Amino acid sequence: MSSLAPGQPGTTLPRPASWKPAFEALGPAFYTHLPPQPLPAPIWISRNAALARELGLDEHWLASQEALMAFAGSAVLPGSQPLASVYSGHQFGHWAGQLGDGRALLLGELQTPLGGMEVQLKGAGRTPYSRMGDGRAVLRSSIREYLCSEAMHGLGIPTTRALALTGSPAAVVREEVETAAVVTRTAPSFLRFGHFEHFSHSGQTEHLRTLADHVIGRFYPECGASDRPYAEFLAAVTGRTAELLAQWQAVGFCHGVMNTDNMSILGLTIDYGPFEFLDGFNPAHICNHSDTGGRYAFNRQPGVAHWNLFCLGQALMPLIQQQDHALEALDSFPSLFQDALARQLAAKLGLEAVEGPEDTALMNDALALLAKEQIDHTIFWRRLCGLHAPQGQEAVRDLFLDRSAFDAWAARYVARTADMDPVALSARMRLCNPKYVLRKHLGENAIRAAKAGDFSQVAQLLAVLQSPFDEHPEHEALAGFPPAWASSIEISCSS
Repeated sequence: MSSLAPGQPGTTLPRPASWKPAFEALGPAFYTHLPPQPLPAPIWISRNAALARELGLDEHWLASQEALMAFAGSAVLPGSQPLASVYSGHQFGHWAGQLGDGRALLLGELQTPLGGMEVQLKGAGRTPYSRMGDGRAVLRSSIREYLCSEAMHGLGIPTTRALALTGSPAAVVREEVETAAVVTRTAPSFLRFGHFEHFSHSGQTEHLRTLADHVIGRFYPECGASDRPYAEFLAAVTGRTAELLAQWQAVGFCHGVMNTDNMSILGLTIDYGPFEFLDGFNPAHICNHSDTGGRYAFNRQPGVAHWNLFCLGQALMPLIQQQDHALEALDSFPSLFQDALARQLAAKLGLEAVEGPEDTALMNDALALLAKEQIDHTIFWRRLCGLHAPQGQEAVRDLFLDRSAFDAWAARYVARTADMDPVALSARMRLCNPKYVLRKHLGENAIRAAKAGDFSQVAQLLAVLQSPFDEHPEHEALAGFPPAWASSIEISCSS
């Protein structure tokens, strides 16, 4: 394991003074310091130049051998003191006990134009929290996380980001022998509900308080001014989570494994495992092959989020103390979620606001129409943007077998939007209804090509998914219906 020398003049190499030990300052009860385990013969799979620019990193340095070695876990950047954090959590509804960063290492926090951003390697080797695992990630799942985190950012959905993806010929055994990869990801914080559960469940109240004060001070300062800061903190996390779930549901995103250790305390989408964007709109769709009971089915996601928030509330009770204060915060979730989802659906219809029960019925009936025939979710909403154009209604109508049911709904919608400028309406809708999402067959094609040494599809998808509302006429095929074989793709928790 080596320490990198400073970069050449003109580069913006993260130097010791650039790293802020914010999480590290909490103390050794929260983490274990250890170096990453080097990967043999590392190679670049992809680099996210757009994110590098946002972070103020020099793109030439990002393409350097120094950066490759650092982001493959084969060298440590100056000033970085890698660590793995400890947390616990509920998995599939059951208490799983101590968990932690079993294959992730936090390199530290960089000061960037976006503010403080933690930089983490996922797949960097075994840690004290690996629980018999090898601490590695495979190329297959790493490509999926790399692309989807940027796709979600392009959609305007809060998420961790992906800066780089490296690979190696090192063998990793899952259902079959695969090759290793490391995702370099960033976020203001990778703290989860499970961090709070860990210290609460083990009776370490002062550590729990230290953690809560740290998060409130950094990310929820308005709560610190309250006479009941921890209850207000719970309410704020509840609000952010409600907004996040509304955005997931509106775009047809299935997370697949909403354990409490996969829930961000900042309301970010985190830990892309067996995720999926809906093709046909089936509210009961289960995207995780390991989820045999359907706990994390698409239509159950809001309820699971609420349940997870109760777990967080229980963890914070030693600090909140008053049960009614905690319940007041938690009980706000259903109405906050419904209001947020209504705003999302109204925007998808081009409505500036929900003006009454008729608008609510219009939105709900649209979803019922989609569910009845499992109409392609993304294509329906995108085609709807052109409903008022010549032949626009026929393009949407052609998606349905029951044309009369669609015609009845469309007549109501046209009447509702009759006094709007159709050009402005269409333009507004195109900013809310993406043309491109990371469908599972697109990810699968990129993975198959990458396994054969061709990384061009990863680069192509990254570029398109970073601006998913644009037309990208040269990539029209990526917006088409999924092939028949896509329905046979199974995605599990294995990575």
